This record gives sequence, structure tokens and C-alpha cells, in this order.
Amino acid sequence: MGLFDGFIGKQKSFQRKEAPRVIINKLNSYAGKHRKYQDFSKDGYEQNSIAYRSINLISNNASAVKINVYSGEDKLENHELISLLNRPNPLQSQVEFFHSMISYLLISGNSYMLRDKEFGIPKELYLLRPDRVEIKASSSLIPDYYCYKIDNKIISEYPVDKLTGASQIKHVKLWNPLDDFYGLSPMSAASYNIDQHNMAGLHNVSLLKNGCTPSAMLKFQPKDETGMTATLTDDQRAAVLNDLESRFSSVNNSGRPMLLEGDFDFVQMGLNPKDMDFLELMNMSAREIALCFGVPAQLVGLSDTTYANVAEARLSLYEETIIPLLDRVESDLNEWLAPLYDGDITIKYDLDAIPAMAEKRRKVYENVSQGVTNGIITRNEARERLGLEPIDGADSLLVQSNLFPLGEMQDTEVDDTPVDSEGNAKYDEEMQMAYGEKAMLEEDVFDNEEEAEARSEEIGCVGSHTMDREGQEVFMPCNTHEEYDALLEGSKVQRNKIIKERGKDV
Repeated sequence: MGLFDGFIGKQKSFQRKEAPRVIINKLNSYAGKHRKYQDFSKDGYEQNSIAYRSINLISNNASAVKINVYSGEDKLENHELISLLNRPNPLQSQVEFFHSMISYLLISGNSYMLRDKEFGIPKELYLLRPDRVEIKASSSLIPDYYCYKIDNKIISEYPVDKLTGASQIKHVKLWNPLDDFYGLSPMSAASYNIDQHNMAGLHNVSLLKNGCTPSAMLKFQPKDETGMTATLTDDQRAAVLNDLESRFSSVNNSGRPMLLEGDFDFVQMGLNPKDMDFLELMNMSAREIALCFGVPAQLVGLSDTTYANVAEARLSLYEETIIPLLDRVESDLNEWLAPLYDGDITIKYDLDAIPAMAEKRRKVYENVSQGVTNGIITRNEARERLGLEPIDGADSLLVQSNLFPLGEMQDTEVDDTPVDSEGNAKYDEEMQMAYGEKAMLEEDVFDNEEEAEARSEEIGCVGSHTMDREGQEVFMPCNTHEEYDALLEGSKVQRNKIIKERGKDV
């Protein structure tokens, strides 16, 4: 058979009937996951202040974000899905429901939502505790069914469609590189730091209980009848070690005072709490825990805080942790709930309503406003970036000085006619004479005799005469300046008429 024989001849059509088959370990190892969830809940959430604060900080803020329902592009005010999300079940409101769901997700890496109907529009939504849900694997990446157990007793089983993966249960999970079905908890990555933080705290408490006495060394210095140093026998050494282990081992007996007798000598060996720098040790562990959950250190009290850096930290919490988490939940809700309703129904979180995002919106507003002022973008382009509707007459670029449209600036004539307080042109006689004479004089000054004589013919006189203008000889029309002034006075009425007509145009 040739290499390309499969591509020649009759073509076959293939249709996927279910998820690709893979090799999966069918041995049920979920008992270990049960234990891990219980450990995470007790040692992490219940007993570690940093993990507790981080989980609640994310869950409280994420569950407070408003959820909107859209039909196409139209935002709906009344809909069955809105009512369901506002009151998922008789025991929980929307905030309580999603707070629990996100907390389950952060503790175990898995969260299970259950609707009361397998088909049709649901009336209620519930959450299943992660340690009570067992996923029954199949030979593909889509499981056979979800099994809900309490005290190892099967309460319900929820099948999964082999083609679409649809089920009465929606499994929300965090990505896990080593498991095909169960998510990975952030607490798993922070587990060593949580243990270190907990044991350091417990050690400090034990020291306080036992008088802050540090560890020490026992020296045995007996002498025999001849005055020579004697040693412990094997039985004596074993007895002493057993006694020490039973009375002083573990953090609960840390720093416990020791009662000696005979030739035993107590020599201090351990470091005192200052040398051990427990505060820095606990702070380092706390920062690592907060890092695993994506919470800035300022929000859990691990660094110096001011109003400015707390505001930046809150913005960072939303942008890097909460909003990506909401995108995941929004996507799962649109996949699981929205298709059950008629029409183009979608669920969207109202991210613009988040108070911490106000600073970011302010910066965006300042940037687009500066762009309009500098003539970089139009007002409608700025409105588009701000999520506003376009308006008529706002598609021209504006200059920075007076914000006139650039296309109109070329056709605009500058008018220096004096105006009064109401904007009306002034036409008193002295001002008309001043402006008229100034304009005429500036027009009738030449640097050669030929142009001055040509101007004389235009205004009704002959010849030319010279004048001294700022140390330079210039030529003017008419034989004498008196003749020129008389001619200028004679045209006064005509000049007044021209100025008035010009004022009306303005």
C-alpha cells in the first residue's frame, strides 16, 4: 500500500458520535480527594487566616457583581432567567448562591451546580458539596454520570449525554494538568505554605504557654567510684529518649520546661524567637498563600498601605483574579442555562458597575478627552471608546486652540471690527476715521514713483510725492500730501457706508 493510497478512490465521510476515546485509569481514587477536600477546608479555610481572608475577599466581591440577561443586543428587565438567578432556591439569594459556588471552587477546585429538572426550564438551582460528588469515568473524556453520595450512600445519579456532554449537573472546575475530570485547587499549590504558616503560629502559641523556653541539650556527667567519667548503658539511653519523645516532641510540647535529676545538665541549644524571626517567616508564608489565590498583599494586611496603593491593589484584584473567574462562570452559565430558553438569550456580568473599575474608566475618559483636544480622534470616536452612541456633527477633527472644525478654519475670515459688550459692532465717527485712514494709508504707501503715480490715477489725482516713514523715503499718490488728505476727506461718506455693510455681514 502506498503512502497516499488512502486519499485516492472512494472518499469516506466521518461523523463524530461521541467524545474521542482515551486511555483513562478506571480505578476509583476519589477517596483520597475526599480526604484532601476535608483537609483543605479544615487546615486551610477554617484555621488559616490568610487563606480564609483570600477566599472570602474573592467570593464576596465576585458574588456582588450584577448579572444581566440579554435577548440579542437588548437588555431584559423581566425574564424567567432573571428571576431564577435572583432567587436560585428558597434558601439562597443570588449573592449567597454564587458566594458558596466560588468558595467551593477555590477550596476544592470543583463546584457543582444542580438544576431541579433534567429537561425544560428549571425552577430552582442548588449547589452540591464537592466531597459528596463522585465522577464515574467512561472510556472518553465525557464521564458516564455524576454520583451524589452522603456517608458513602448513593443518594442520586445524574447521567451525562455522550454526544453533547449535557447533564442536569454543571461541573465548574479549575484546570488540572494531572486529572481528566477533577479541578485543581489553589489551596493545593499553597498547601506547604499553609502548613508552615499554621505550624509557626502553633509553635508561637506553645512557647507562650510554656514560658517561652527554647529547646536545649541534656548532658550526662556521672562519675564512677574511681572518679572516672561514666556513660549511659543502652537501656538507660533508650529510657531517656523515650521519656523525651513522649514529653517534649511535637509542636504542642514546644518549649515545655524540663525536670532533671542526678548528674544531668541542661544546656540551651535552640534559637530564641527573635533569632528565628518568626514574624518574617509567617509574613513570607502569608504572601505566598495570597499569591496562589491571586490576592494582592496590601488587601490581606501584609504590607504598608495607603489609599493610593490599596485602590491600585483592588483594581489589580478585579482585573487579574475576579474578572477572569467571572468570565469562566459566565461562559458556563451561557452553556448550561441560556439554551433552555427561547430566543437569543445570553447572560453577562455588568463589569462597568464594579466600583473599583471607576478609576480605570476615569483614566480612559481622560485619555480619549486628550485625544479629542489634540485633534487625534473625533468626538464620535471618543464616544465609541466610552461605550456611548454617536451624535450628529461630531465626526470632524478639532484643533486644540479653539476646537473649531479643521475644514471650516480655512474658510473663516478674521474680523477685527470693534464690538460692544453684547457683541455688536461699534461705528462711532472717530473709530471709523481711525480705521479708515489707517487702512488707506497702509494701502497707499509705495517704495517707487511709478506705483504711486499709477495709484494716483485710480483715486482721481495726478503725480506723486515723497514722505519720510521711520527714516525711509516712501512714495504716495498725488502731487502733495494736502491734495491727498483732501481726497481722503472727500471719500469719508463712502468709507462709512462700506464699514456699515461689513458690520452687517458679521
